[in-house]
Amino acid sequence: MSFATATDGTRLYYEEAGTGTPILFIHEFGGDYRAWEPQMQFFARRHRCITYSARGYAPSDIPADVAAYSQEIAVTDALAVLDHLGIDRAHIVGLSMGGFATLHFGLMAPERALSLTIAGAGYGAEKQFEDYFRGVSLEVAERFRTLGAKEFAKTYALGASRVQFQNKDPRGWQDFADRLAEHSDIGAANTMSGVQARRPSIYDLEERIRACTVPALIVVGDEDDHCLQPGIFMKKTLPAAGLAVLPKTGHTLNLEEPALFNQLLAEFIAMVEAGRWTARDPRAEPAQIMKTS
Repeated sequence: MSFATATDGTRLYYEEAGTGTPILFIHEFGGDYRAWEPQMQFFARRHRCITYSARGYAPSDIPADVAAYSQEIAVTDALAVLDHLGIDRAHIVGLSMGGFATLHFGLMAPERALSLTIAGAGYGAEKQFEDYFRGVSLEVAERFRTLGAKEFAKTYALGASRVQFQNKDPRGWQDFADRLAEHSDIGAANTMSGVQARRPSIYDLEERIRACTVPALIVVGDEDDHCLQPGIFMKKTLPAAGLAVLPKTGHTLNLEEPALFNQLLAEFIAMVEAGRWTARDPRAEPAQIMKTS
């Protein structure tokens, strides 16, 4: 088994496949390193692909202290994986919790990112739901702590933006639900309390986001309601961002629509590597409806 070591000594389990320009995949709260298998198989044909389990997710270490978990630590852990592998720059791809980590990676270490793919990121960002999200995150953490992942996964896997996956691909969804049930009770609780419940709203980061010039792809499912408006906000705020909205799709984008996700990501990376994914043309003024002079 292969491990990188974080700055505080936490061991992070990773797997890699393929050769070429590196891609680092960062999983969502409901996943682990296995959640990127459709992408590992597809992109390893032409890229060096790395997937890892965040702290709190086996086989990585599971710190018992919630203070060992935060949004900033999630970024420094991603950097620790790259450092361990001797990778200077990589395409960073994240879903949900991993999507937030990808955005913050671009804010904290833009010189290490060839590109940012921010998928399904938005929960807790909407200002009108900010307090509710923090409260329900702590409630979810308590459910994992008291009921355990094996039991609470039965509820969590049927969230409003998860049932789309179940309806389209019951076998794929069941694999996701089974992996969720294997999560560490304390790891899931601490991740929800330390990362999810405490991370800042992206709307409070507007000035920093506007200064981030790393090429970015934002991907959102059109039935992932609490990611739609944050996705549009990031499209309008990140200078070199494109937005893809997947129809009739929920939160678990890369598993629910793997072929479409892979197609979008492959085209994006190809455009970036060709130097053709640039900032928006200044002539495309958002306030203009029709040009008259």
